[in-house]
Amino acid sequence: MKRHEINLDGKDLRIGIVLSRFNSNIGEGLLASCHAELIKLGVADADITLATVPGALELPVVLHQMADSDKFDALIALGAIIRGETYHFEVVANESARGISEVQLNTGVPVANAVLTTEDDDQALQRMGVKGAEAAAVAIEMVNLLKAL
Repeated sequence: MKRHEINLDGKDLRIGIVLSRFNSNIGEGLLASCHAELIKLGVADADITLATVPGALELPVVLHQMADSDKFDALIALGAIIRGETYHFEVVANESARGISEVQLNTGVPVANAVLTTEDDDQALQRMGVKGAEAAAVAIEMVNLLKAL
């Protein structure tokens, strides 16, 4: 059996990040941990591009534009959707996730989804450091896996 090993070498990879500004303190925490992990894994700072959007529902269209540009090897979606008192939470969480998934399926460009969906601010604060870094590793791993296949 031929087995593909995990490859987290980010050297010479071009990474695009789209960050939702809604719940900005959580988003900035996700971004900080994601950026630090990308650098740690060998991605040059000059090869990282950040775009921001108002909220999670706007993430997919910008991700799609970036994927179609042929300027990026992988993309990362960052943001936080925190449950409120209305059904709006479910709509935003579901549609954002669906749109992000469609981008990678329709373009072939991997998209790491680190849009947190939490019950409250405390859950988001607890997860932002880990999930941002995990998204960076996922993006790099998926680029390298797709190249190897």
